[in-house]
Amino acid sequence: MDKILWVAKREFLSTVATKGFLLGILLTPVIMLVCGLGVKYMIDNQEAPRVEGEFAVIDPTGQVFEGVAEYLRPETIAARRDDKLQLVKSGPGGAALQFAEAVSGEDIDEGIEKYTELALGKVPSISTVELSAGVDLEAEKDLLRKGSGPTKRLAIAVIDEDAVTLADGSKEFGKYSFYGREGVDDRVNDELRDALREAIVDARVTAKGWDLDEIKRATRVRSAAVKTVTDEGEEDSNELFSVFLPMAFLLLLFVSTLTSGQYILTTTVEEKSNRVVEVLLSAVSPMQLMTGKIVGQMAVGLSILVLYSSMGIGTLIFFSALGKLKLSLLFYLCIFFVIAYFILGSVMAAIGAAVNEMREAQTLMTPVMLVTMTPWLLWMPISQDPNGTLATILSFIPPINTFAMLLRLTSTAPPPMWQVWLSIAIGFVGVYAALWFAAKVFRIGLLMYGKPPTFGTLIRWVRMA
Repeated sequence: MDKILWVAKREFLSTVATKGFLLGILLTPVIMLVCGLGVKYMIDNQEAPRVEGEFAVIDPTGQVFEGVAEYLRPETIAARRDDKLQLVKSGPGGAALQFAEAVSGEDIDEGIEKYTELALGKVPSISTVELSAGVDLEAEKDLLRKGSGPTKRLAIAVIDEDAVTLADGSKEFGKYSFYGREGVDDRVNDELRDALREAIVDARVTAKGWDLDEIKRATRVRSAAVKTVTDEGEEDSNELFSVFLPMAFLLLLFVSTLTSGQYILTTTVEEKSNRVVEVLLSAVSPMQLMTGKIVGQMAVGLSILVLYSSMGIGTLIFFSALGKLKLSLLFYLCIFFVIAYFILGSVMAAIGAAVNEMREAQTLMTPVMLVTMTPWLLWMPISQDPNGTLATILSFIPPINTFAMLLRLTSTAPPPMWQVWLSIAIGFVGVYAALWFAAKVFRIGLLMYGKPPTFGTLIRWVRMA
C-alpha cells in the first residue's frame, strides 16, 4: 500500500505542479471572464445602426395601406417592443435579462433599451408611401436597384385585389408580393412583412363587419408565472435553468474524467518510451504502478471537479439561484465521477502500456472517444424524455450509464431511486471489469516494444495473462 500511495503522490504532483496544467485548468475561467468583460465593453460602447428609408405599397383594395402605415410608425413599433419585453421579463426570458443586469451592473429596467437596440436594432424610421395601382412597377423596382430618388427605398409591396375580400367563386384570399432592396437588414424586412400581414388580417376582419378590438381581446391570452409543484411546495419554474443544468453537470463529468484519463495515457506512454518505467518496475510491481497511477490521476480529476463545481456554485449564489440546485446532485456527481473515471482511466492505462508512442495510441483511442462522445450526441433526446426507453436503457450500459443517469437526475423528471442505485451497482461492476482487463494488458504490454498492437492483440494478451 505504501508503494501505491508513493506512486499516486508522484503521479499527482508531477501533473498538478506543472505550469501547463495550471494554465490549462485556470485559463478556461479566465477566458470566460475576459469574454464576459469584452461583451460588456462592446455593449457599453456599441450603438445599433438606425434604419431610415421608404416603403412603397401598391394597394388596389384601398383597405390595407393605412394599417401598414400605422403599424410602421416609430411610436407604434416602440410600444410593441415594450409590450414584448414585459412578456419576456415575466416569462423564461427574465433569467436572461437578470444575467444582463448582473453583467452590466445596471438596473434591469434602465438597461432594457440598450439590449433591445443591440438585439433588434434601433426603432427604424420608415416612411410609408402609397403608389397608384397603374404605376409602372418595373420603373419603381429600378429605385431599389439604384437607390435613386429623394429617399432610400427599402422595399415595394404589391397587394392582390382579392387579398381582403374573396373573389367570386374563390375559396382562397389573394396574397401580396414583396420586392426588397439588396443589403437591407433581415430584421427590417421582417418588420415590413409583419406590417403587411397584420394590416391585411385587420382589413379582412373589418370587411366582415366584425368588431376588431373584441376579436383581439378574445384571442389575446396574458402570460402568467409558471409554477412547479413539488413535495416542498410551489416554486418558480426557470426554463433556462432546466436546460443548462444537465449540460453543466454533463460537462463537469466529461471534462474531469477525460482530462485525468488523458494524463494517465500521456504519462504512461512517455515513461515507457523513455525507459523510465523500467526503473520504476525495479521498485514496484506492475499492479502497484498501475494502481498508483490511476489513484493519483483520480485525485487530479477530483481537483478539477471541485474547482469547477465551486465556480458553478459561486455563480448560483451570485444570481441567488442556489436554492434551485439540489445538493444531492453533487453527491451523485462524485459517485458517477469515480465510476466513469475508473473505467476510462483503466482503459487509458491499458492503451498507454500497450503502445510505444502517442501516435500509435490514436488508433486505439478512436473507439474510446466515440463511446465517450455518445452522451453528448444523445443529450437532447435524453433530456427531453428522461424516462423514455432510450434513456432508461442507456442508464444501465457501462460506461455510458454514468453520463446518461446524470442527465436524467438533473432533468425536470428524475428517475426512480431504484434505477439510480441499480445504475451505480452496474457501474461498479463495469469498474471491476475494466480494472481486470487493464491489469492483464498492463502487465504484458508495459515492457513490450515493437509493432503497434491492435484491439485483437490486446484481447490475446488478456487471454495469455
